[in-house]
Formats: sequence, C-alpha cells, structure tokens
Amino acid sequence: MAPWWGATRPTPHRPPRHHVISGDAVDRHLRACEGFSFAVGDGTGRWDRPTPCPEWNARGVVEHVIGFHDVLLFRPLGAKPDRPKDDPVTRWAAIAKVLRGADDDLKISVPGGPDMELARLVPMLTTDVLVHTWDLAKALGSPVLLSQNLCAEAYDAAGRNIVGIEKSGMYEPSVPVPVPVPVPVPDGADSVTKLVALLGRDPEWRAP
Repeated sequence: MAPWWGATRPTPHRPPRHHVISGDAVDRHLRACEGFSFAVGDGTGRWDRPTPCPEWNARGVVEHVIGFHDVLLFRPLGAKPDRPKDDPVTRWAAIAKVLRGADDDLKISVPGGPDMELARLVPMLTTDVLVHTWDLAKALGSPVLLSQNLCAEAYDAAGRNIVGIEKSGMYEPSVPVPVPVPVPVPDGADSVTKLVALLGRDPEWRAP
C-alpha cells in the first residue's frame, strides 16, 4: 500500500530506514492544527497585520508554519503537497489535508537518508503550531483556540528540551544562534500562558 504522502523514492544502494510515529503523536498534532486552521481562516484581507513575532506579519507566520512542516517532515520524505503560491488559506489547507490523510501509526521510510528522530520532530512541530496559533490569533484579534492539555504537554516538553527548540529557529531567525528570553508569569498561570511565555511571548501582547 502506498504511504500516506504518495509515491516513495527508490534507493538502489541501501534499504530505507523505517521510523514509526505513534498514533498519539499524530492525533495531538492534528488537534493542534485544527486551532491553527481556524486562525488562518480569519486572516483573509488582513495578512499584513503585525504579530508577536517582530520579523513576521500574519502571512509570515502562516508561511513559517508551512515551511516548518516542509523542512522537518515533508522534504526529508520526498513529499511536496500541491498548493497555490498566493493564497495563505489554501496553502495551509493543502498541508492540513495531507496531515489528515496520515495513518494512525506513521511508518515512514527515509531512503538513503540520515537517521532521523521523527518521533521527536513531530512533537516539536506540534509545539510550533500551538505557539504560532497564539501569535496569529492575537494578531488578528481572533479567539485563541488552544487546548490547555496540549499546551501543558508542550510546556513540559519544552522545559526539558529548550536547547533543541532554540536550534529549531522558533525564536529569532535573524540571530545566528537563537536565544529565547522567557517572560515571567505568575505561578498560577494557565498552560497556554506558561507555554507562550516560555517561548518568549508577552502574554499581554496586543496588536497595535
């Protein structure tokens, strides 16, 4: 049976390495993407709005999330979702459609490629989607549709793996070695607030 992203690339020299991502990781990622999809759908006509990411407007946030999926998941697998160039809503919808077509347990072959810790990359992608859902919703003045449970899991994981997240480019892409500056929050803050603050956002940020 063909893999979820389409045709594979054959390798004549070595067998592909197989990596399995659990259904739970896939499910969590799809749930995170639902909230991002809602925020993206609110952006039509307002893509130039400033966001909590100083280097990106609303459209830039969407393009970053698309690009993160391309670089960390689709490109290493030889997958290239077909999407238009100029419409952020349909560009993201193409990504979401491919993700929704994933099996509960992704069995992914990386022909001739280096060892990849895909089970670790998918949760990083989930964290990225959660944080940028907040960024985009705040920029657009939309409801922030984030699961407290997903954010709590992402917060715990980010706290354990802050170095890996720094290297992901999630913070300040213009800086050669991105350095996060967590924002202090009260001990009783909810998990959404704690997550975005840990990843350098001011929870009180409002669009100018």
